Amino acid sequence: MSEIKVLAESIKTRFGTVKRARGYFLYTEKRVRLTDMFLEGGRAVLGWGSDFSGVWTVFKNVISRGLTGSFITDFNALSKVSGTSRLSRAVSALLNDQRVAVICSSKEDALKKGLAVSKDGTFVYRPWGGQGLDFQKADCVLIAPPLAWAQNLWVLALKQDIVLKKSDVLKENETVAGSSLFIPAALEAALTRSFYDLIKALQVREEKDWFKYDKILSEYWTRKGPWLFPKVPEEKYADFMQHCLDCELVISPFYSVPSLVPFGADSGVFKKLEKNPFLWSN
Repeated sequence: MSEIKVLAESIKTRFGTVKRARGYFLYTEKRVRLTDMFLEGGRAVLGWGSDFSGVWTVFKNVISRGLTGSFITDFNALSKVSGTSRLSRAVSALLNDQRVAVICSSKEDALKKGLAVSKDGTFVYRPWGGQGLDFQKADCVLIAPPLAWAQNLWVLALKQDIVLKKSDVLKENETVAGSSLFIPAALEAALTRSFYDLIKALQVREEKDWFKYDKILSEYWTRKGPWLFPKVPEEKYADFMQHCLDCELVISPFYSVPSLVPFGADSGVFKKLEKNPFLWSN
């Protein structure tokens, strides 16, 4: 059973089904509110149906037009003026650089395509990650869209000037740019809006919103921005995840995927973990 299924079944066994998700909380059948620190590996970094929920209005509006099939629409076509898609323009705005967006079916797919273009210039983007990288200089940037959706879509942002070059050496790059996954217009429109929502959040969320929880969380995680990297040894991590569930905290089921500080949550959500610490030694 995959880690995701283990987590999902563990939640259901303890608390029943999840009836509602809002912000950084999951509301369950047994009337228990769980604090979500997994957030689909960061896809729900802005929260479930939070203040940045315009993405779902866009999604529903496009669905209402019946645009869920495999055809080109105003929402996924290339502009006659700029020659780029709406998604490419949104990603360009995020990175403040002219980019061509390639939709990929997984992180592995995006990484493979990125390395085919630039072995030394391919990097993974993480908002508020404190990576110290100048993504404007990166040839290829892998981005997990901030779309609170379980599907494992990734976007590869290629430098536009690389894609537009017409030399024999770069024919492979042009092939990569043209291999974007074709998804329904409603989902691509939501994907596009999610990047503008992230841009908005980047302007208002900052370090002060994360460090106030350090006294509690630093025992178990190393924090970089809102991202929490486990200090608990990998061989004990599965037990730690279950312990956190007992404390009504949902953390990442993957050791290699960081958990997140729940933005705006009261520190009281960690009281059960404080009173019932997970025992481990360095």
